[in-house]
Amino acid sequence: MHCDYIRFKALKKALKDAEELKEKGEKEIKEPLVVLTAVEKGDGKEQVKEMVEAVKKTAKEVNVKDIVLYPYSHLSSNLASPDLAMNLLIEAEKELKKDFKVERAPFGYYKEFELKVKGHPLSELSKEFYGGSASGQCVNYDNERYDCGKLLQEISKSKLDTRKLKDNDHRIIGQHLDLFSFNEVAPGMVFWHNKGWIIFNELINFWREEHRKAGYEEISTPQILDKKLWQISGHWEKYRNNIFLTEYEGKDLAVKPMNCPGGMMVYKSSPKSYKDLPLRVGELGIVHRQELSGVLGGLFRVVRFTQDDAHIFCTEKQINQEVMGIVKLIDLFYKKFKLSYHVEFSTRPEKRIGTDKEWDLAEKLLGDVLKKNKIKYKVNEGDGAFYGPKVDFHVKDSLGRTWQTATIQLDMLFPERFDLNYTGEDNKQHRPIILHRTVLGSFERFIGILLEHLNGNLPVWLSPIQARVISFTDRNVKAVEKLVKEMREEGIRVDSDIRNTTVNEKVHDAEVMRIPYMIVIGDKEEKGKNLAVRERGKKKIDFEVKKEKFISELKEKIARRI
Repeated sequence: MHCDYIRFKALKKALKDAEELKEKGEKEIKEPLVVLTAVEKGDGKEQVKEMVEAVKKTAKEVNVKDIVLYPYSHLSSNLASPDLAMNLLIEAEKELKKDFKVERAPFGYYKEFELKVKGHPLSELSKEFYGGSASGQCVNYDNERYDCGKLLQEISKSKLDTRKLKDNDHRIIGQHLDLFSFNEVAPGMVFWHNKGWIIFNELINFWREEHRKAGYEEISTPQILDKKLWQISGHWEKYRNNIFLTEYEGKDLAVKPMNCPGGMMVYKSSPKSYKDLPLRVGELGIVHRQELSGVLGGLFRVVRFTQDDAHIFCTEKQINQEVMGIVKLIDLFYKKFKLSYHVEFSTRPEKRIGTDKEWDLAEKLLGDVLKKNKIKYKVNEGDGAFYGPKVDFHVKDSLGRTWQTATIQLDMLFPERFDLNYTGEDNKQHRPIILHRTVLGSFERFIGILLEHLNGNLPVWLSPIQARVISFTDRNVKAVEKLVKEMREEGIRVDSDIRNTTVNEKVHDAEVMRIPYMIVIGDKEEKGKNLAVRERGKKKIDFEVKKEKFISELKEKIARRI
């Protein structure tokens, strides 16, 4: 970490054989590169050499002369012995002292420390240098040796710590309702369970239906693209430290952190005329961004997520119509979920591409739409995208928190960089204007917001289980199974509870699982061919409900998404 300063002080020994302190009291080093280190089993001099080279390279990039080596074993669950760790750190210190002033924090002590990290793109980096196997033996790649039992033990440690989480935290709701899970085998990536995946896909169905009505075409672009594409777009300069890189047949490739460049390539694939514009192209694109583990937080901050991007290619005259079309779509989605929002207009950031003249025009074009349509907004100076100004929509949930979700970005620079053209009415070549936009933003984060906003009480159309049929006694089991089969054939997501326990307990369990409708079948219901129905959150049970009427009304609610 490139820091303004670090202060640290040894408090007491954590190891019996901790090294003796040369100096006691607090130390402060200004403008250092702080290297937090964890030495693992199997590490040796080769890893020290790699680490030293990486530190030298980073120190040169951020132009520092002071290095602080800080033992920080909290980062690892596979630590080397203290003796080995100490020796390797001393070796690293010795090598780095040839080129830098080096301070090594004392090894084997509980310490307090304070540091202030700078805010530029290189300020926080994380690297691993792989040593041998946990047994200390080097890996033989021709005949790889490993202990399956030990590996399984290591990957089975992921468990949600709920001690500091509120009851309505989406991670607790997700675990309780069996919607999703996380595991360190894929940090920051969601393992969607069947019920959670139903929610995800129902949202996608809703998204697709409304976008078809609004005249969008849907595309899908590759997840791994040539590094050159990201250099053209400008993402390479701004995001390269967050991009996963790989190589294939001598080519440097990047796992996409954004969908935009792929959309540009689709536009470029064939000649365009003014008659083709506006061209609205949507993509439910899976993107990956490297994040430090400390900032990951359930569905709210992940490494892999699905973004509902769209790119509208239009003329200057079409901007007002297209922006207002997006606003209408955003409003439709948020009213559906009873989410209020406010609007912010974000202007040119300090680090950007393009000239001031281009930015002046872009800001005027987007700002004029807001003024013309009397949209209330707050100006957010300097927070625009690096390629254009934007309008952000901040939703407010039931807990009073705000979340930036939807965005509309006006871009006059990508068309130039990607050489995008269309033939105008004058038969000459012109540049289109691009509107980048999202409605829900990250699907993962939106589901997290929704779960907490509604405390897991999703509307019936979005609920993984829409109804549960409960048996009053064992005599009613066959009638329950018959009704479940009938409702499933009608497209309703329904399950049953035929356990040998009380009806009150079954109803309570269905309430806890946030199931919208509970249907009880006893001897009376069987005989009269009616249903006893209880709606989620209501104590009253409606008796003698006609089966056909209930199924019909439930199907209508689902179809209308209410």
